[in-house]
Amino acid sequence: MRNNEVAKLLYEISELLSLTEHNPFRIRAYERAAQAVESLTDDIDALSARGKLREVPRIGESIAEKITEYLNTGKIEYFEDLKKLSPKGLIQIMQIPGLGPKKAKIVFDKLHISDIDKLKKAAEEGKLKDLPGFAEKTQANILQGIALKQKTRGRILLHDALALSENIISQLKKIKEVRNISYAGSLRRKLETVGDIDILCTVENNNNSLIIEKFTHLPEVDRIISSGETKASIYTDENIQIDLRVVAPESYGAALQYFTGSKEHNVALRELASKKDLTINEYGVYKVKKKNTSNELIAGKTETEVYNSVGLQYIPPEIRENRGEIEAAKTNSIPGLIREKDILGDIHLHTNYSDGANTVEQVAEKAIELGWEWIIICDHSQSLKIANGASVKDLRKRNDEIHNYNAKYGDVHILCGSEVDILTDGKLDYPDEVLKELDFITASIHTGFKETEEQITGRILRAFENKYVNALSHPTGRIIRKRDSYSISMERVLEGAKKFGVFLEINAFPERLDLTDIYCKKAKEMGIKMTIGSDAHRLDHMEYIPQGVFVAQRGWLEKKDVINTLNYHELIKVLKKRR
Repeated sequence: MRNNEVAKLLYEISELLSLTEHNPFRIRAYERAAQAVESLTDDIDALSARGKLREVPRIGESIAEKITEYLNTGKIEYFEDLKKLSPKGLIQIMQIPGLGPKKAKIVFDKLHISDIDKLKKAAEEGKLKDLPGFAEKTQANILQGIALKQKTRGRILLHDALALSENIISQLKKIKEVRNISYAGSLRRKLETVGDIDILCTVENNNNSLIIEKFTHLPEVDRIISSGETKASIYTDENIQIDLRVVAPESYGAALQYFTGSKEHNVALRELASKKDLTINEYGVYKVKKKNTSNELIAGKTETEVYNSVGLQYIPPEIRENRGEIEAAKTNSIPGLIREKDILGDIHLHTNYSDGANTVEQVAEKAIELGWEWIIICDHSQSLKIANGASVKDLRKRNDEIHNYNAKYGDVHILCGSEVDILTDGKLDYPDEVLKELDFITASIHTGFKETEEQITGRILRAFENKYVNALSHPTGRIIRKRDSYSISMERVLEGAKKFGVFLEINAFPERLDLTDIYCKKAKEMGIKMTIGSDAHRLDHMEYIPQGVFVAQRGWLEKKDVINTLNYHELIKVLKKRR
């Protein structure tokens, strides 16, 4: 799938347009088209081949033609012409969070800087703060943006890594000699971003060459890094490295444990084994014998026997971070982590009453397809103009439509909710007489990202005092690879959530995954309940819920810790508690 490749190109066109013309509608059209492509679950090549690109919301005829041109020829003449109008290297620095096209142009014109290293040096030397439209804060933000860019360089979102690896594995499984096969590494631990992808497998009758040959000649392969008898490495057409290892069946569990990590977890595990006169490596668990005597293999075929051999309960991959899991496994107290099948509904959905692409009925039909018992539609509130926030009149119209749907159909229960902005003074974007008409309010911050920690934290805590607030959406505001969290004291927010009985959201949108696993674990320890919301703006986004479940698992959350596991009647009862 070349979806990310096409989306990146459309973003670059929108950025170049912002330098060469003043038509905000055309610029926004390319941004929205890029977002649409980025969120597709279908292969854009296949959509183009079937002539279906125009059916994708936010892709107009002109942009569809340019996408098709790129897919067929590898380039877009319009983009090439735009690049000729901009200095070489300007696109690179435009992509730094905190800079943007216009400021990047000023940096280039005044300081002749067109690469990130020189930009960083100039910021560190204080050369940016005196430029027109800049200040010391701008300079600091640019340095933060460079650090963010460098930290995530070469890493891909968990959602994309899973899709790629599962596609690769499904093709390799077609070889009848393949017995066990799994991805490993940070992908198996479900980290929010992933670098290289590791795949392990066993092959019947030592037919290693079959799978090595198949792997190195997959359609996704751009170039082969290496190819041997038991290991091969390739780069995909999106420049992602994938390593395949073929291991012996008796070592599969040990290898899977070893290559899943984390490093800190494995070090702690080996230290524990050493105290028991055992040694653990990628080939198995061995009983250490006397000098000049071979060590005895005692485990390795499965991960369970690897952990059991050192006196531990099996530890799920998602919590192997050396954050107390080994101590818990010693006493057989690893929690039963929440599973996708425990989820009964989605708590955060948008429709075309704000910036969603679909109607209430279309969202309901998708929910039925996904097997949800209930959903909560949370359109944006009135002040968020960029997201077409619903006026009070439109909100009530939408509520009537939801009530009519519920009266007519019974396959899924729809609750009337809203994602209500927290204003600069901590008040909510609708008056209480409107809020009380809703079943669920999730409060959120979409403005004032540059405010101090005290200001942003204070706004949130004041919002918590409103009895109609049920939850806080995407609590830290971060967007992975694009924007760090705003300044916020999560410790104080956690205390406030506990005090007022407010839930905290795990936003399952692949670029958010906010709240993070660390704070999920802290929330659990404090007895704070969590929600999982897809933050869907299109029907295919509703399939993001598993991403939120992965975060919950990494945060040690159980079924009882997450509101989405309640049935409809239990949910209604819980939501009425604060009122």
